[in-house]
Amino acid sequence: MMTSPLRGSTAAPTPPEEFDVGQYLDGSAAFFGAAANVIMQLSTRPVGYGVLESTVDSGKVMLHPIKRTRTTLTYLAVAMLGSDEERAAYRDAINHSHKPVRSTASSPVKYNAFDPNLQLWVAACLYWGARDLYERMHGPMDDTAADGFYRHAERLGSTLQMPPEMWPADRTAFDAYWTENLAKTTIDPPIREYFWEIVDLKMFPRPVRVAFGRPHRWVTAGLLPPHLRDEMGIAWSERDDRALSGLLRAVGAVEGRMPKQVKTFPVNVFLWDMRIRRRLGLRLV
Repeated sequence: MMTSPLRGSTAAPTPPEEFDVGQYLDGSAAFFGAAANVIMQLSTRPVGYGVLESTVDSGKVMLHPIKRTRTTLTYLAVAMLGSDEERAAYRDAINHSHKPVRSTASSPVKYNAFDPNLQLWVAACLYWGARDLYERMHGPMDDTAADGFYRHAERLGSTLQMPPEMWPADRTAFDAYWTENLAKTTIDPPIREYFWEIVDLKMFPRPVRVAFGRPHRWVTAGLLPPHLRDEMGIAWSERDDRALSGLLRAVGAVEGRMPKQVKTFPVNVFLWDMRIRRRLGLRLV
């Protein structure tokens, strides 16, 4: 069971308008870290079985990988870069898809897609992964930027049903929450099989799997917390760690010289896509 931060904590203030979160979003991070982040999220059993047992076929990555990628990246874009009105519209669209996602009498654990504690965990994984990749690619943020980015990341949960006051009050409180709850994560065999399908890109045609399967597995392994990497049974060495660090620093150096609109691609494009869909009255999810 997830442990929530203390409810007596004072909610963090809304980040000032002058904080430009777009400076700290890397479009490439969405692809480098996607599979590792899914594993972290679903290693909490209620989240894992909620996805594994979902009857919403349109949202299954193994059946509709392009659509699932679009909806996930659109959520990240709207949560981090969208207006309050856009966040409300996307929340309504996701709520419609989430209604059937709840445990049954035969489920190994109880779950409900509207559970704010589970949404807090998913948001925490997204924030931790974004921060981890930013630091690997560009080095640590200064304290002012790190605090601003952290406060802004509350939207990753509150764009759904997580009340803003559930977001840990500051980075120190978050680190305590993260350490405690990450230690409780575990990977059941059915969930592990599902993870391997994602890691090995089984949702894509064979030429894609042959070309990108091994490097995708390697990057995913390197971005996992060590105990989850062990539960997946993936070997990792200091040499691997140095090689991944060098790759991410090199990508970060290149991206650091790019204009912001190029650096945040394709996250910004999915935000534009959502705005066009709203204007045309098309489905958002």
